[in-house]
Amino acid sequence: MTGANAQKEVFGLPQSVRFLLAGGFAAFVNWVVRFPLSAVMPFAPAVALANVIGMIVGFVIYRRYVFPGSQREFTYQVRDFIIVNLLSMIVVVAISVIFADHLLPMLGLTWQVEAIAHAIGIAAGAVSNFFGHRQFSFARH
Repeated sequence: MTGANAQKEVFGLPQSVRFLLAGGFAAFVNWVVRFPLSAVMPFAPAVALANVIGMIVGFVIYRRYVFPGSQREFTYQVRDFIIVNLLSMIVVVAISVIFADHLLPMLGLTWQVEAIAHAIGIAAGAVSNFFGHRQFSFARH
């Protein structure tokens, strides 16, 4: 399975749908692992480490199911995936902290503030990830 055929044949779903499903699963892993991490470290580092764990899960799933037609060398895929995700991590951590420390409490929300803020942060990084991975990490050259 190579090239354009690989893009269409995985589960018979369009690439954008596969990206959303795979990214949703990686985001779910990212979100869930932050809970035990927050028990042993402050919120911002827990969000960052959870993001790294989600990034590893995401790379494996994206490479196999979303961008299987990429003919780029594995090392370049990994390098560019990390770069795209590090940029996204800055957004995820910043948005999460801003919502947890300022915006949600300002709105009077006191229940599960960190969980909600982290979910908002993850969502904020999703769109840029798709375009970054499609154009750089797994681009077909």
